[in-house]
Amino acid sequence: MLSPDPFASQLNLTFDEPRPTRRIWLVRQLVGEVREIVEQGYSDVWVEGEISNYRPAPSGHVYFTLKDAEAQLPIVLFRRQAMLLRFRPEDGLHVLVRGRVSIYEQRGQLQLVAETMEPVGAGSLQLAFEQLKERLKAEGLFDADRKQPLPAFPRTVGIITSPTGAVIRDFLNIVARRHSGLNVLIVPVSVQGDQAPAEIEFALAHLNTTVLVDIVVLARGGGSLEDLAAFNSERVARAIAASRLPVVSAVGHETDFTIADFVADLRAPTPSAAAELITEAQHNIAEYLATREQRLTRAVRFQLLHAHQRIDRLPISRAETRVSTLLHRQAQRLDDLTFRQEAALTSHLRRRTNHLAELTTAVLRHDPRQALAQARERLQDFHSRIHRSIERALQGATARIGALDARLQSLSPLAVLDRGYALVLNAEGSLIRSTKQLTAGDPIVTRLSDGSFTSRVEATSPNKPARRTTIKIRTTKN
Repeated sequence: MLSPDPFASQLNLTFDEPRPTRRIWLVRQLVGEVREIVEQGYSDVWVEGEISNYRPAPSGHVYFTLKDAEAQLPIVLFRRQAMLLRFRPEDGLHVLVRGRVSIYEQRGQLQLVAETMEPVGAGSLQLAFEQLKERLKAEGLFDADRKQPLPAFPRTVGIITSPTGAVIRDFLNIVARRHSGLNVLIVPVSVQGDQAPAEIEFALAHLNTTVLVDIVVLARGGGSLEDLAAFNSERVARAIAASRLPVVSAVGHETDFTIADFVADLRAPTPSAAAELITEAQHNIAEYLATREQRLTRAVRFQLLHAHQRIDRLPISRAETRVSTLLHRQAQRLDDLTFRQEAALTSHLRRRTNHLAELTTAVLRHDPRQALAQARERLQDFHSRIHRSIERALQGATARIGALDARLQSLSPLAVLDRGYALVLNAEGSLIRSTKQLTAGDPIVTRLSDGSFTSRVEATSPNKPARRTTIKIRTTKN
């Protein structure tokens, strides 16, 4: 900017200031700078409105529009925050959203990046409870026809609960009082917290893989809706529905209702009531027997009292006679029973003695020592026969070998040499059979029976009468 002219006031002149140079923004720069201003000024806001155009993405992010009667605002809820919601958003739901205002640069669109969300009017846990309840009910998990009856007289009950609470103590006390013969297998789990649904699901699956229990009880004491959240989870509900064992839900107080109560085969108002329901049949039988015992005791006492009264009305002598007759009759019957018992014992002993004699005879008949002696005799006989066969075979083989040796000696060319004949071989060691194989000067080797000598051919001539050839040789001594 130029400095003002010092003479302008004296000359009564005015000058316009020069216009500044205009700034040209790139779209990305302008949107980015506005986004920073908006995010700094509205970093933590609460917005209330109605959900519309709800769109969950495959990535796990959630997109929807929050609107009222006059405006609307795009909302994005990223996957990490969406997983923490305790209810399922849906179109038309009136909610309160907390987050930061930002601008999506690719579209230049104002949006709210949500951090948390809760329904207006009803708590998130209550809304999640109602939504899951309606969904499972529509799938048929609450239907009465899929629920199993409880066994009337279970031998072992498995209870899934915390091992340190008052629930397990009350349950065991009632079982011990009403059905002392019932075995209780405790499966300790967490009944509160984020890890509780997974532990309860694993405990149900474990009990279903064993043959130790006949019925399963899912127990917990009372508490707020947050405390009972584990029993309102979908994974626990589906684990109960998949159980092949009957499941009794005993969660909270009489006024508490959970998803587990609706899916279970039987809902008990309290854990103590669950113990009473399981032992009801056995307890009823025990009470029936106790009542019968009391009635029988009273009847026996009445009969004894009546008998005493009759005896008191009888004369002493007649009473003695009747008592004596009764004693004699009973003594005679006792003697008769004694004789019958002795006869039965004698007959039984006789049968047992005969049976023992038969067994002894059978054992002696199958005495292994006799069989062993017979086996040894057969083995000795086989040994002798084999020895004789081997000797005969060796003698025959020796005779055949002698005969073959004699034939070999008779056919051996060496035996021919012993009779005065000789073998003539050329320098290469081949047998000479004709004079045609020789020429004058060829060296030859003559083989006799006791040695050989080397000579040289001087001339050859044929044998005319027998057509044989005569060879003249010059001998060279070896």
